[in-house]
Amino acid sequence: MNAPATPSEDLIYSVEDGIARITFNRPQARNALTFAMYEQMAAICESINQDHSIKALIMTGAGDKAFASGTDISQFRAFKTAQDALDYEARIDRVLGTLEQCRVPVIAAIAGACTGGGAGIAACCDIRIGTEATRIGFPIARTLGNCLSMSNISRLVSLIGPARTKDLIFKARLVEAPEALALGLLNEVVPDVETLQRRASETAKLVAGHAPITLEVTKEAVRRIRRTLSREEGEDLILRAYMSKDFREGMDAFLNKRAPNFKGK
Repeated sequence: MNAPATPSEDLIYSVEDGIARITFNRPQARNALTFAMYEQMAAICESINQDHSIKALIMTGAGDKAFASGTDISQFRAFKTAQDALDYEARIDRVLGTLEQCRVPVIAAIAGACTGGGAGIAACCDIRIGTEATRIGFPIARTLGNCLSMSNISRLVSLIGPARTKDLIFKARLVEAPEALALGLLNEVVPDVETLQRRASETAKLVAGHAPITLEVTKEAVRRIRRTLSREEGEDLILRAYMSKDFREGMDAFLNKRAPNFKGK
């Protein structure tokens, strides 16, 4: 039996046979997330923590072009003050922290591009399955000129190490599926989207049949081992990026579909 969908059509939520599914449903925008979608995702994870009939969660994007392309850039237009930047990163840290601490195994079924905030979401998931067309990365150094949240940097370093994290961000490149598999950004690669969705369901059913407490405490133990920078520890870095002229230039260039002219200011 399916659970009711969330109020927004941009994010679809359903539950069937103990397996929950979140679908980012903005294929026309490459499944870019609005602030409301972030909040709905967090609320769903909190509700799953209270509903012990749910044994696993699958996260995916509508269509075959993108899992999620990050935060909808148009929402940055309202940024005027330092507090706007701090509030945004606090929101991202809180929402992704809620996803990461969801008590059930979370499986990301990643088709197409998985970039920016979308890649941050994927990094919070426990198992990541992609297709041969999957590409993952954080191209902010050539697009917006902002920075990752402190928790996202911590997760990325934990997944692939400091040297590879810097390589990925400095070069602003998207990692193809074979390299993503070798790096640990993906756990498995399948040929196409149809196989991806089937494999995600099979994996969810597999882990749903295992001892839930074992999975829950293992997941939490791994989370506790990793050192996570707090937003406060990186506040100066957040402000340097989001209050820069480069960020304004990058946002305007992105929205107007032109190449940015960064000046390091």
